[in-house]
Amino acid sequence: MSRTADPPADAADPFLWLEDIEGQRALAWVQQQNERSLQQLTADPRYHHDEQQARAILEDRSRIPYGSLRGGFVYNFWQDDEHVRGLWRRTVLASYETDSPNWEILLDVDALARAEGRNWVYKGVTCQPDDAPRCLISLSDGGQDANVVREFDVPTRSFVADGFKLPEAKSDLAWKDADTLLVATRFDAHSLTESGYPYVVKEWHRGQPLEQARELYRGEAQDVAVSPGRLDGAQGQSLLVIVRARTFFSSDYLTVGPGPLRPMTLPPKVDLQGISHGELLFLIRQDWQIAGVSFRTGSLLSMPLASVSDAQPAIRTVLVPGPRDSIEQVSVTGSGVLAALYSNVKGRLLRMQFDGHAWTATDIALPANGSVGIATANQRSDTAFVTYEDFLTPATLYRVSVATLQALPIKSLAQKFDAAKFMVEQLEASSRDGTRVPYFVVRPKAFVANGAAPTLLYGYGGFNVSMLPGYLGTTGKLWLEHGGLYVLANIRGGGEFGPAWHEAGLKTRRQVVYDDFIAVAQDLIARRISSPRRLGIEGGSNGGLLMGVMLTQRPELFHAAVVQVPLLDMLRFDKLLAGASWVDEYGSPQVPPERAWLEQMSPYQNLHFRQDFPEVFLLTSTKDDRVHPGHARKYAARLEALHMPFLYYENIDGGHSAAADLRERARRLALEFVYLSQRLMD
Repeated sequence: MSRTADPPADAADPFLWLEDIEGQRALAWVQQQNERSLQQLTADPRYHHDEQQARAILEDRSRIPYGSLRGGFVYNFWQDDEHVRGLWRRTVLASYETDSPNWEILLDVDALARAEGRNWVYKGVTCQPDDAPRCLISLSDGGQDANVVREFDVPTRSFVADGFKLPEAKSDLAWKDADTLLVATRFDAHSLTESGYPYVVKEWHRGQPLEQARELYRGEAQDVAVSPGRLDGAQGQSLLVIVRARTFFSSDYLTVGPGPLRPMTLPPKVDLQGISHGELLFLIRQDWQIAGVSFRTGSLLSMPLASVSDAQPAIRTVLVPGPRDSIEQVSVTGSGVLAALYSNVKGRLLRMQFDGHAWTATDIALPANGSVGIATANQRSDTAFVTYEDFLTPATLYRVSVATLQALPIKSLAQKFDAAKFMVEQLEASSRDGTRVPYFVVRPKAFVANGAAPTLLYGYGGFNVSMLPGYLGTTGKLWLEHGGLYVLANIRGGGEFGPAWHEAGLKTRRQVVYDDFIAVAQDLIARRISSPRRLGIEGGSNGGLLMGVMLTQRPELFHAAVVQVPLLDMLRFDKLLAGASWVDEYGSPQVPPERAWLEQMSPYQNLHFRQDFPEVFLLTSTKDDRVHPGHARKYAARLEALHMPFLYYENIDGGHSAAADLRERARRLALEFVYLSQRLMD
């Protein structure tokens, strides 16, 4: 293998032209790389088998049809082999609980895309309050974050001819009443932040041209975003708010009502959760002191809805997690508040009720040692639907009677691989600073630790996102059954142990995130679970950055790396698409001490020739309007210039998921697992 000279550190970036998302030269380079990489991967006899297996799992019509409760109906978005773009549909509650619900199709996205000649991807709905009949449907061209919005009439199953419509933009909306919206969108060239999100909120009445909507609030271009929101309570209470996100993690909250906007008495780092028993529930992401009383970060608190703007409202403690706990979900029902609480990355379900003075918590019995998720709940209903799953147990949907604490299983996903052969261990590694970092290993029961096991290690480590146990449907079929092991690392930067676990790795402290992942890899090797020849890593988005740093700092530990929709140029990330919104996580290239750290860490700038560098597989999407595809393109181009091995695949559609529909997702999975098999298995 020959070596080319590394460009000087201060040289102009020779690959800036690859940031031209749809430039002719850039797309020609992408096509060339796609053809070369696909030729290698799809020629492998395992590819077509893996793609068929992945499609069979993803398009299986026996999957659990998760949905949302509203007005006595369960609304569901469904994709299968016949409806690859999907159906938005609903059924009554009693029918939903049967084995064969009677679905009423509301919108066929495949048919709509054909009729309009567009690559529509469903992005969700926002429905009128009080179970009123109209909803706002968001549709994306190719899966990007920007979408168009159209008003839809549910009873007639049709778009409203003269209804609310918004052109393609990154918009946020909330219903004020049946004929009025609060809307934040691209009103003009001067209404978007440096991150590409709206910072102006207006009140828009039915039949009124958008340009005549009345401005309610204006932030600043340096904010991350400004958006409207609405919370509704069980007894008919509601709260309209405007959220000014000054950074990715800190916001100002203002109430919208008669008279001027009023600031709410909340800490900057907080998430509103709902309204119950006349109390506003909120989860704090920082230690907070008010009126001489201290509250610990990660706590769920409440205050009287009527007092949210008082200088010293009565703050009540709802639930306080321990040092190795986190509150992952909170949902309001007609009979109390549900919370998914995790202890050492294993979930349980709690119900909280308020007696007018204090909150009490009661456990709802569900299986232990896996993930508990609140699939859907509604403030007008005593019924909620909750899921349980773990790495080897397919998801089971439980109907929960919140009043009686009874949980009844009603639907289960079928087994997708032979899980009886496998077991799960939770182990811990010691990071460089002595912090104990947990990780899960999924392995055969008859496993012999001799360092020969092909092992896939997955990580993320950012944005307070927790990596929780989840059923390994496609991974089990395409990897475990072929002799591979799967490892999930719960490194800092995530939210597994609450906000402090996340904040430990912010900005210039971020090396601890990478030390944690390295520690897990080294622990796997030390225990002879795997070895550098058999160890591969995978991560996407922020996890793609993690992969890039691993390839910079410790490439000798790994023989494969799947790098999905990554950030890699950390000296220009804030200039690309939504990148400016993430300086609260990574630090800013414009702040000298933070730039010094980013210069040291950035995978793109620190990519140099090494003999022990593994062949990597980079995946991205042309339509990703969140993380610019230029990150992956430029990294691959530099690998090419250094004559270092790599594979590259850029899907034209798909947005940040790199797949717009089930078939594209199956193709991506097959490519990834064939690559991993080629690198890690004999």
